[in-house]
Amino acid sequence: MNNLPSLKRAAMPLAALAALLAATVAYAQEAAPAAAPAPTLDTGNTAWMLTSTALVLMMTIPGLALFYAGMVRKKNLLATVMQSFAICCLVTVLWFVAGYSLAFSDGGSLNAYVGGFSKVLFQGITVSSLWAPGVANIPEFVFAMFQMTFAIITPALIAGAFAERMKFSALLLFSGLWLLVVYAPVAHWVWGGGFLGSAGVLDFAGGTVVHINAGVAGLVCALVLGKREGYGSVNMAPFNLVYAVIGAALLWVGWFGFNAGSELAADGLAGAAMVNTQVAAAAAGLAWMFTEWLVAKKPSVLGIISGVVAGLVAVTPASGFVNPTGAFVIGIAAGIICYFAAVKIKHALGYDDSLDAFGVHGIGGIVGALLTGVFADPAINALGKDASVLKQLYGIVFTIVWAAVATFVILYVVKALVGLRPSKQEEIEGLDVTQHGEVVQ
Repeated sequence: MNNLPSLKRAAMPLAALAALLAATVAYAQEAAPAAAPAPTLDTGNTAWMLTSTALVLMMTIPGLALFYAGMVRKKNLLATVMQSFAICCLVTVLWFVAGYSLAFSDGGSLNAYVGGFSKVLFQGITVSSLWAPGVANIPEFVFAMFQMTFAIITPALIAGAFAERMKFSALLLFSGLWLLVVYAPVAHWVWGGGFLGSAGVLDFAGGTVVHINAGVAGLVCALVLGKREGYGSVNMAPFNLVYAVIGAALLWVGWFGFNAGSELAADGLAGAAMVNTQVAAAAAGLAWMFTEWLVAKKPSVLGIISGVVAGLVAVTPASGFVNPTGAFVIGIAAGIICYFAAVKIKHALGYDDSLDAFGVHGIGGIVGALLTGVFADPAINALGKDASVLKQLYGIVFTIVWAAVATFVILYVVKALVGLRPSKQEEIEGLDVTQHGEVVQ
């Protein structure tokens, strides 16, 4: 009992030491940085991307289908609608089977040029798989579907160049081969980790991947197939411009998903891309209209809708890199330049680009890609600080060369297998009845 005070005195330093250790451990735990949380799905971004995907699909069916159908002759209306619809079905299946993997998976030693086969049949993608984890945080299924809608519209655009004169069997074979051989590699070059993206080529939503690619392919198709029967001597006026106006309006609305959706997020840059899209489209529509008014003495309905589409095309690569003033200038330039390309230069050179796939999409895409290098604004997108016209020209040249050469080869493969054109009599009678056994009454 007499030793109890001394034992207490001896225990006091030990208690103090224990308290000090506990405090030190607690401080260390507080001072240590918290582990970064695992990326989780962003519901806002996902909702916007689901909406954008639906908008871009609407651009092909019904948008492009009606736009093109309204500009052909009555005897080819159903065949033209069928082209867009069938391409939508065909590309959907091919994108699922192999196209997405070739565009957006790792190609190993060939990754600078093409993706691999690790995502064939969407292998390895689950409901938990995120695209751009830590950044966009959207489901990879949604990203793959969004990109599918781009893959769908691109070969459908090409069909405008050879409208009214390609066999349906040839269309299907050409579109399938072109998707895998031309579109998927170019998409990989720019967006999938390939050499053009690595070189600093800027293409926010598809100026090179979609429009230059499709426009150049369309020109090659027009040259290889030759002119429509009676071109230059037979009246080939559009059957129903109201259809074309409705189609152009659907394209315009859908383009907000095309451009603003390419941000992959519901944020300020998506808003800037949306504003730029509207400003450029309106400026181009007016620029084409007033140019035509001065040159041809009348502002046509076909002219203003063509001008709007030209502006939408040209602002596509620039939409997430320029400010609205830059978009305004791009729109004016596209409206004027594409008017002369589609109306004057085509006629002067004598090729039959039926619905001006090259004059609007090819030339408009080149104008927009080049001017992206001029007007890219780092205040809008930090990636714009290193933009240059030379880098943009580098991307344009590679896209043109590959699209032209590969399209030429594919056309001759298709010609050897099934032929390209119907007979002269079938073409004169119309593709609706000779290819599909149906007519518009």
